[in-house]
Amino acid sequence: MDSLNGFMVFVQVAEARSFVAAGRALGVSASAVGKSVARLEEKLGVRLFHRSTRSVSLTAEGTLFLERSRRILAEIEAAEHELSQRAAAPRGRLRVSLPLVSSLVLPVLGDFMRAYPDIELDLDFTDRIVDVIDEGFDAVVRAGHPSDSRLSARKLGEYRSVLVASPDYLARRGTPRTAAELAGHSCLQFRYSTSGKLEPWPTVGAAAGLELALPTTMIANNLETRVCFAQRGLGIAFLPDFSVAHLLAEDKLRAVLPDEVSWTGVFYVLWPASKHPSPKVRALVDHLCAHVFPAERGGVPPPRCL
Repeated sequence: MDSLNGFMVFVQVAEARSFVAAGRALGVSASAVGKSVARLEEKLGVRLFHRSTRSVSLTAEGTLFLERSRRILAEIEAAEHELSQRAAAPRGRLRVSLPLVSSLVLPVLGDFMRAYPDIELDLDFTDRIVDVIDEGFDAVVRAGHPSDSRLSARKLGEYRSVLVASPDYLARRGTPRTAAELAGHSCLQFRYSTSGKLEPWPTVGAAAGLELALPTTMIANNLETRVCFAQRGLGIAFLPDFSVAHLLAEDKLRAVLPDEVSWTGVFYVLWPASKHPSPKVRALVDHLCAHVFPAERGGVPPPRCL
């Protein structure tokens, strides 16, 4: 602690250019300041200040030491702030933007509410790319790799999109053996709300620029409709594995062309970059990272109701 006090006194003198002014700011005498600086100089074996009856100025060694001392004190202040933040109970309004994948996040957010009853969740579900900072969001969950340097990010996990259909549909219409045969099937497709375009079904041939013309038996801009219609035998759908894992396990849906049509995606949680995120943001980020994709820690669980 004596060394830390010496750093503080030294920085104060360097900034005030006066032992008297430094002492006044620190609440001690100019004599005590002078003795503290002298002890520090003796310990370091260098002179830190040029002294005269009228002024105090830094030596070359003092200038170098000032930069390091400021950095040390800033780190100590940051550590104290971080510890005090961690000690504070997470509370307050938390505004979060989420993609239209409620089956993935709703159970996790329900558990979060139970764990943190003093946090008020304000949830905005959209596939629109929101401006986190300008629109006042505390955090967002977003598919794809982050590109905004103003945001901090943590990876939630990866998922795989696959073609699925019900056993009843496949019994009636047959199981396609190649991607080209999809053209003769009922296809349940997804339309992006932001662009109005249909989601492509990535096939092996797509890498070579061969686009497959698919029937548009049904188009929806959400996940649940396609899961429901596929389960009811109304067609083949291209769906993320987390939304259908339990249905595949129960043989209510079956994978179609798993080696020819698939796509891997990733989800991140992002928040405004800061050295010291608030307790409520830290709590949310930690909770989402631990629970959204437990598959990466041992198996895909079925979606649960709140």
